[in-house]
Amino acid sequence: MPHTYRIGVLTSGGDCPGLNAVIRAVVCSATNLGWEVLGFTDGYEGLLCPVRYRILDERGVAGILSHGGTILGTTNRGRFAAKIKKGEKARIPSEVIDEAKSTLDGLGVEALVCIGGDGSLSTSLQLGEAGINVVGVPKTIDNDLSATAMTFGFDSAVACVTDALDRLHTTATSHRRVMVVETMGRHAGWIALHGGVSGGADAILIPEIPFHYGKLADFVRNRFSEGALSCMIVVAEGAVPAGGELVTKEGGGSETLLGGIGNIVASEIGARTGRDTRAVVLGHLQRGGQPTTIDRILGTRFGVGAVELIRQKKFGHMVSYQNYQIGAVPIAEAVGELRRVPPDSQTVSAAREVGIYFGD
Repeated sequence: MPHTYRIGVLTSGGDCPGLNAVIRAVVCSATNLGWEVLGFTDGYEGLLCPVRYRILDERGVAGILSHGGTILGTTNRGRFAAKIKKGEKARIPSEVIDEAKSTLDGLGVEALVCIGGDGSLSTSLQLGEAGINVVGVPKTIDNDLSATAMTFGFDSAVACVTDALDRLHTTATSHRRVMVVETMGRHAGWIALHGGVSGGADAILIPEIPFHYGKLADFVRNRFSEGALSCMIVVAEGAVPAGGELVTKEGGGSETLLGGIGNIVASEIGARTGRDTRAVVLGHLQRGGQPTTIDRILGTRFGVGAVELIRQKKFGHMVSYQNYQIGAVPIAEAVGELRRVPPDSQTVSAAREVGIYFGD
């Protein structure tokens, strides 16, 4: 009888729209090759006792393309946490990796597709160093992996910010208010930048451009003195005032939780201008809901690309999107450097040209 190739797939880290599109593409393209697919649940934790997995076939993934989240479940905590405070990497204990390898060997899994962001791919890199055949699929709504021009989930997150701004414009104008909208974006301001431009923000604060409260307050006052009926400020959770520090909160576990800068900006602007100012934190709304068309297509292409990497035995690599084409880069390169917003980029320049203020 012909050898039946068996592969595994898991989703790790924060959830985002498009994960199910990747899972579906992995299963369908692998099935077309005559392979069998095991889906491990709850991220890498599914590889450890008690081992948790399910056999995936085309019938089992039918209809999930448009669904948000992940049918396999995910986690960014547990024994495989590879990120610690301020984005630093941690080594996974050797006994944990050995148990995972034993699980895969016992199940006859010959390659593992790991879908995740910077931290999750750091884990897959360590699994690869231990002799496990891994391929990576980049997943982060922050769009901050330097080895790929775009990650799925980002477009859906931007769409969420845009929709929120569309809705908040009307209530802000009705009450002549300043609205401060906090988005995700730990170290890179892509979501705030694209969502702010798309949603018609008046000011955008991102980690790459330190801002000044005094200058921002002057900007707000000038807008209203010129007859504006509202002022919309978008701020990434990782934005910092000049000479200031990241705003964090307790309960982050292995990694520092950001959040709260939106409320601080609103408080400062309200106090300095006397304007009625409100803050809205979008938080996990940006991770939920149906994926956009772009994320469904990109997720599908990534899933097919991951299976192709396995077929070519190109292990230790991650699928990558560059110049509208799906390629591959070593996972070590993918997690080596974050892709941040260049302050002199065309998008920032275009935003400035239409009057958007960056607080500098």
